[in-house]
Amino acid sequence: MIDMANIRYLAATLAVLCVSAAAQHPRDSEIQDADTKAWWHTTEALSGDDMQGRDTGSGAYQRAADYVAARFKAAGLKPAGDSGSYFQSVPMHELALDPAGTSFIVERSGGNIALQFLQEITIAPAAFGTDSISGPLTFRGYCDKDAMADIAGKFVICYGGRRAGMTTAAERIANARSGGALGVLTTDDPGFIIEPQRWPEAYARSVTLAQPGREKSAAVQSFLSMRVSTLAFSKLIASREHEPGAFIMAAAAKLPLPSFEVPGKLVVHLKTTERDLKSPNVLAILPGTDSKLKDEYVVAASHLDGYGYGTPVNGDNLYNGTLDDAAYVALLIQMADDIKAGKIPHPKRSILFCAFTGEEKGLLGSNWFVDHPTVPKESLVADINLDQLRPLFPLNILTALAVNDTTLGQTAREVGKPMGIEIREDREPERGLLRRADHYPFLRIGVPAIGFIFGYDPGTDAEKRYREWYQVRYHRPQDDLTQPVDFDAATKFNQFFYKLVKAVGDAPNRPAFATGSPLAPKK
Repeated sequence: MIDMANIRYLAATLAVLCVSAAAQHPRDSEIQDADTKAWWHTTEALSGDDMQGRDTGSGAYQRAADYVAARFKAAGLKPAGDSGSYFQSVPMHELALDPAGTSFIVERSGGNIALQFLQEITIAPAAFGTDSISGPLTFRGYCDKDAMADIAGKFVICYGGRRAGMTTAAERIANARSGGALGVLTTDDPGFIIEPQRWPEAYARSVTLAQPGREKSAAVQSFLSMRVSTLAFSKLIASREHEPGAFIMAAAAKLPLPSFEVPGKLVVHLKTTERDLKSPNVLAILPGTDSKLKDEYVVAASHLDGYGYGTPVNGDNLYNGTLDDAAYVALLIQMADDIKAGKIPHPKRSILFCAFTGEEKGLLGSNWFVDHPTVPKESLVADINLDQLRPLFPLNILTALAVNDTTLGQTAREVGKPMGIEIREDREPERGLLRRADHYPFLRIGVPAIGFIFGYDPGTDAEKRYREWYQVRYHRPQDDLTQPVDFDAATKFNQFFYKLVKAVGDAPNRPAFATGSPLAPKK
C-alpha cells in the first residue's frame, strides 16, 4: 500500500532542500544579519504565491504543514502529534455563503437599493432555518435595552460602537433577540480610529470545531447578524429628516442617537454551503537537557493558517499572510535550526513547538490542542505566542499581553531591559487583543502565557506606520512579501524571542500567575 504521508514528507523534504538553491531572494540587500536573512527566506517559502495563503483545510495549507514538519524534522525535533507523527488532526465544520446566491435588497416605493455582499454588507454564516427572509427596518441608535421596544418581526439597525462605555456587540444582539427582532444590521464605528473596520470582507465563512455525533444542521438559526459599511448605513437612512453625516458625527462623540422607522423592507436571500474538513496542527519537541526539568514544556507557538483566496482588493485576491503569521512560524523554524547549529544554547526544559491551524477562524487549533494535549497538561509550564507582530519601525517598545498577570511579564522585562526594549502593558484594551490570539486558550486552562505587539508612543512616526498597516494590510492581500519591513527591528525582536525562551526554559521555578490576577485559575 502506498503511504501518502511518506510521499508528502519526501516531497516536502525535497522542497526544503531545493528552496535555498533555486529560489530568488529579492530583499537580501535590505538584510544585514545572516540569521534574519535565513528567517526571511523561510518566510518567503511559507507566504509566496505558491502557498496560496494557507487557508484552513485547503490543500495549500496541507502543503505548508508538510513543509513545516519537514523543517522541524531536519532541525532534529521529535514528532509530538498523533500516532508518532508531527501532525495533530483537528476536525472542523464549515458553513459558507455563496456570493452567487446571496443578496440583500431594500425594497422601497421610490426604488430598490441593492447592498453589495462583501463590499457593503456581510453576515455571520449559520445553519439558517430559511434561505429567504424579509421584514421592515428600524433604527435604534446604540441598541441599548431601553431603545428596543416594538422591534418584533423587524430588522434592527444598530450603531456599532466599539469604545468604552458603549453598548457591546453581544449586548446589541441579546437585546434584539429578546425583543423578537429578525436580526441586526450593525454599522461600522468611524469613531473607533485605533483599529478601523475595513471593506471588502474576504468572504463569509464560519468554521467551528466539529462535534462528533451531532448532525450538521442541528443548530438552526433564524436570527440574522449582519454588518454594514458606513456607506451602506448612509443609503439606508438618508432622507429629508435624517442626514447620515450628522448621525456619524454624533456617534463619534458618543452623543445620544434617536430611534425611528426606516422606509421599506429588507429582503435577504441566502445560499449556504457546508462541509466537514480536517486541518492539522504541526507539533514537535526539542527535549530539554536537565534530567528533572526536561519533563516540563515551554510552548513556543504561532499560527500557520491564513485567509487564502478572497474578495479582490486593488485587483489582488490572494491573501498571502506574510506577517500574519507566516513570518513567525518561520521564526520557530529558525530557532530550532539555531539550536541544532549550536548558535542558541540548548534549554534545560523541553520546548514544544506548535504551528497551529485555524487561528483566523477562531483560535480553533490552539483550543483543540489545550483540550486534547499531546503531552500531559500539567507539564505545560508556559506559552510564548508569536502573533500580532509587525516589524515596521525601530523596536524600542513591546506591548506584552497579560504582562502583569503572570511572572512571564517580569521575565520579559528582565530580558528586554539590557536590549533597550521597554515592556509595556496593553494601552488599548478595547481592541480585545488578549482574546484574539493563540495564547488565550492556554490562559483559559491555567497555563501562564504571553504575547507581544510592537509598541509606540502616540503621535510618532511609529504609530503612523502601525495604523497604516492595520488600515491597508491587516487581513488583506497587501500583507505580502513586498510590504515595508524594518529588518533591523525584526532582528532585534528575533533575538529577544530566543533569549526569552531560553530564560523561561532554564529558570529554576516554573512561571506562575500573579496573586489577584483575574486570569488565574479559580481554586
